[in-house]
Amino acid sequence: MKEEDIRKRDVLNRYLELVGEDCEIFFRDRAGYAKSACPACASGSATHQFEKNGFEYARCSQCRTLFVRNRPPYDKLVDFYTASRSTAFWIRDFFMPMAEARRQAIFRPRADYIASRFGADPGWLIGDIGAGFGLFLEEMRASWPRCRYVAIEPSPEQAGICSKAGLTAECSTIEALRGYDARFDLLTAYELLEHLFDLRQFTEAVFRLLKPGGWFFMTTLNGEGFDIQVLWEKAKAVTPPHHLNFLNPESLEQMLVRAGFEVAEMETPGKLDWDIVEGMIRHEGTDPGRFWTLLAQQGTVEGKRGFQEWLSRNRLSSHMRVLARKPL
Repeated sequence: MKEEDIRKRDVLNRYLELVGEDCEIFFRDRAGYAKSACPACASGSATHQFEKNGFEYARCSQCRTLFVRNRPPYDKLVDFYTASRSTAFWIRDFFMPMAEARRQAIFRPRADYIASRFGADPGWLIGDIGAGFGLFLEEMRASWPRCRYVAIEPSPEQAGICSKAGLTAECSTIEALRGYDARFDLLTAYELLEHLFDLRQFTEAVFRLLKPGGWFFMTTLNGEGFDIQVLWEKAKAVTPPHHLNFLNPESLEQMLVRAGFEVAEMETPGKLDWDIVEGMIRHEGTDPGRFWTLLAQQGTVEGKRGFQEWLSRNRLSSHMRVLARKPL
């Protein structure tokens, strides 16, 4: 898989331009901003790394999580997500034109992984947190038709799309969801943790909603993954106010264990780290250092593929996949 298969470079760059412009509008007034402790381990000790779009990124001295330290009030973030031009552009111009391509490249493999991991249709109650347009749940329903599915989506527009697709849609955040305590057999969350204002409240809500023995399957960005470490403040994934938290395998596991979970699997099966870095070198003039430029210009296809596989095997890809369980 290549980056261009799931997102077009020119569209992504335009989206990021709009995000920067929207930050000037929505976050001009810094009143009420709080200096955040580490969202993963709550340590107050962190070192400044860089600033981007007016937000400061710091690295936790205890668990190495990279995070936005000067956090705006929650209601300002909500306003940004619901009323900004960049959000409308993301839905209309970034996601929708690539929806079917992303279904094939991202959502169907996730459904296949779950079906292969747990076997025949178990008739579970399954909820997808931040379900978006419901593509993942549609793919799960094709694999496991006996299960019941709940799209947990705070956007009224996207929750409505899920409902029209025949899914039970709860227009709510997971923290505010009621009536499902200890009912879910499986909850999923994809590329969500990096967006969250309060990770502790989120993990507590997931734990509350799962049955004893229920499973939590999630993906998120790894702040110690290759492309983020090499590109750092130039990494497009590091874009506030969307991505506030960049945990790593160690800090994510520690956070889940503190919340009461048992971690069954922790992997970084990413496929795009090298392709992202090479794309920045070849198409955007980024200079990450002589060796990486040499690899981009003279490395063989087999060598680059082998390097990406090595990153994935050694938990050094920026894409993390985690399976955790609420104890019986």
